Amino acid sequence: MSVDPPKKYFTVEEANQTLPLVRAIVDDIVRLFSDVHERRERLMKIRQLPGAASRNEESLHGEELAQIEEELDKDIDRVNEFSDELQKLGVELKDPIAGLVDFRTKIDGRDAYLCWKLGEEDISFWHELDAGFRGRQPLFENSVSGDEPSDDESNGN
Repeated sequence: MSVDPPKKYFTVEEANQTLPLVRAIVDDIVRLFSDVHERRERLMKIRQLPGAASRNEESLHGEELAQIEEELDKDIDRVNEFSDELQKLGVELKDPIAGLVDFRTKIDGRDAYLCWKLGEEDISFWHELDAGFRGRQPLFENSVSGDEPSDDESNGN
């Protein structure tokens, strides 16, 4: 039985310090994910062509399609590895197409997310845990503690 590691909480400063590495990983994810998606779409179209179902693995097309699928699988594994890297940093990948990630934080004593999207200079937004990207609000640094809940807070006192 695996136990989830404790959640990492970030201050704005900590999240911004992590951002150069996160930016590089997210950039790799966005580029690779887009490429994988396009290749997968083309492969599906090829497989739907008349006579595609009758092509066997011994045919030239069958070998080529098998190689394309193998390369796709490897690249999908790479995307998952990049996502795992973010997770190890305590960062949650929310959208591999837009390059959207969240950093867990505390806002006015409650759990929330610092929200960052590829292309943004630094972390400037936050949202409630269940609000998502559309619920983003401008950040006021003095309200973000990044501290983990105290025993009193975690017990509801």
